[in-house]
Amino acid sequence: MPGGSTPPSGGLNTGVAPGGNFNLSVWELQEPVGSPGSPTTISSSRLQGAGGYQDSYFSTDGSDGAMSFWAPEKGVTTPNSNYARSELREMNTNGSAADWSLAGTHRLNATLRVVSVTSNVCVGQIHLGSGGTSTKPLIELYYHSNGDIVAGVENSPDGGQTTHTVGHVAVGTKWSYTIGVSGGNTIDLTVNGSTTHYAIPSSFNVYKQYFKAGSYNQSSSDSTTNGARVAFYALTVAHS
Repeated sequence: MPGGSTPPSGGLNTGVAPGGNFNLSVWELQEPVGSPGSPTTISSSRLQGAGGYQDSYFSTDGSDGAMSFWAPEKGVTTPNSNYARSELREMNTNGSAADWSLAGTHRLNATLRVVSVTSNVCVGQIHLGSGGTSTKPLIELYYHSNGDIVAGVENSPDGGQTTHTVGHVAVGTKWSYTIGVSGGNTIDLTVNGSTTHYAIPSSFNVYKQYFKAGSYNQSSSDSTTNGARVAFYALTVAHS
C-alpha cells in the first residue's frame, strides 16, 4: 500500500499549503491546541491540496517551501504525554487509522532539518496501535539541541527505552532518515546513509503499528515562544 509522494522535482512551492507540495492523503495532523487532554486533530481531507489547511503550528515555510511543524513548550497534550506536538499520524487512504502488522516491510522516509529546539524533539516514530493496552512507541527518533540524533527503542510494551546515538548534524542542517520494519522482528534505521538494526522483542508481536512524523517536543514549560520547529523537505511511507 504505497503512500505519500516525493514533492515535485522542480522544488517546493512556497505559495501553497503543505498539501500542495506533499501527498497528505495518508496523514492526519495533531496540533498543540484544543481542550486539555484532547488536542485538535485535522483530518486528511482538510490537509490535502494547494489550498489545504495551514496555521501557525503547521504551514509552508515562505523561504523554501518546507512543511513546517511548530510545537511550543506550553500546549495542549494527549492524556499520556506531558509534551506538546504538531505531528502527523499515519492514516489509510480510505480515511481509517493505519494499523499494520509487523509482518512485511514498512518504511517511513524523510528529509528534514530542525530549525530550532530547546532540549530535544522527536521527529519520527513507529507507534503501537491495536492489540493491547499500551500507548507506547516501538521506536522514537530524537534530535537533541547539541546536534545528536538518537534512537529510543522501547524495551517492552510496558515501557523503558534504550537509547542509541545514530548521527550528528548541526541545528539548521538538512538530514535524512528511514525508519522501517522488516521480517516481522527487526527495526531498520538509516540516518544519512548509515544503517543500524534493532531486534523487536516478542512482547510486541500482538500489536499493530503506525508511523508518526513532525515536531513532538520533548520539553515543557510555561513558555509559548520556546519550543521545537522542524521543517520537512520530503516525507513518504511505503508498505509491502
